[in-house]
Amino acid sequence: MYVPRHFAPTDESVRQLLDRHGAADLITVTEEGLQATLLPFVHDPDAGEHGSLIGHMARNNDQWRLPTEGPALVIVRGPDAYVTPTWYPSKADHHRHVPTWNYLTAHVHGELLVHDDPAWVEDQVRRLTDKHEAGAVTPWSVDDAPAAYLQGQLRAIVGVELSITRVEAKFKLSQNRAQSDITGVVRGLRSRGRGEDHAMADAVEAHRPVDGGRPRRRGDIADDGLPVRGGDFDPRDQ
Repeated sequence: MYVPRHFAPTDESVRQLLDRHGAADLITVTEEGLQATLLPFVHDPDAGEHGSLIGHMARNNDQWRLPTEGPALVIVRGPDAYVTPTWYPSKADHHRHVPTWNYLTAHVHGELLVHDDPAWVEDQVRRLTDKHEAGAVTPWSVDDAPAAYLQGQLRAIVGVELSITRVEAKFKLSQNRAQSDITGVVRGLRSRGRGEDHAMADAVEAHRPVDGGRPRRRGDIADDGLPVRGGDFDPRDQ
């Protein structure tokens, strides 16, 4: 992955992305060519030396049956958004700007392990459900389903685990722009009124370098007067 120094996140920021993401693309190389499946994963940072991503897929999906040639890859994404040059106050000075795209992503490399084990799969499903039901007023529980029905559903899926060997991540969040331009990006994203854009605005603000090159940290006050809500930013090229 190409990662300019402006866009290199801290380890803590990457961990937050892995903990909070939704679904991600599992990609493997097999004798039948590339295979890919979009799967929701749970990040287990305590599994193995570097943690793991655990998930499940349909038993009828051939990807889990095909031996992998070399390591597997999971592409994790956070919010992303189009950024127009009209949001930059500096555009009025020289017009040397073009559109760009902001995003958060991590390429997670590792060994793919298959768990054709009903107990392992049930535990993974419970962990996945608990993760995504945590904020609900009346959360759904695996135990809400009839036991016989649940067992039938579990037999139809197979567990998969990516044992992580390395992670490459890039948080492209306008960190290379002037402070006034970053403020313009945040305001522009929030003005569009879409949930994804609001999430991106929060990420841009959270990773904004503060004056003097010090990383912006939780508790700093952003330009909109609100506390910074995201992780730290390491401006390695400043």
